[in-house]
Amino acid sequence: VQLQASGGGLVQTGTSLRLSCLVSGGTFSRYSLAWFRQAPGKEREFVAARKWNGDTAYTDSVKGRFTISRDNAKNAMYLQMNSLKSEDTAVYYCAVGSRIITTTMRTFDAYDFSGQGTQVTVSS
Repeated sequence: VQLQASGGGLVQTGTSLRLSCLVSGGTFSRYSLAWFRQAPGKEREFVAARKWNGDTAYTDSVKGRFTISRDNAKNAMYLQMNSLKSEDTAVYYCAVGSRIITTTMRTFDAYDFSGQGTQVTVSS
């Protein structure tokens, strides 16, 4: 299974970006999905997740601004990011997993596969 993240870039505070992640291999519709991010000098952190059954979870700092979605026909997952802040600057990673439960949705190591990351830089 391979994941290819894209859509990052340099944007100004308050603007929007949509990250995409194309997944090849496996049965995409059965995967639970997630986005994680890692800022310079910080540990990787959970951003958003969407279980196979549609349940979603977001870290508090992005609630109401970010939306995770999927398109099973395209084997793709997305992260719509609105009202971007400088603290959203990070490398964003997509991940998929087939054995995700509610208590593990926010844990990177619970996912089976992850992508190479895409850089998001928000300037003020």
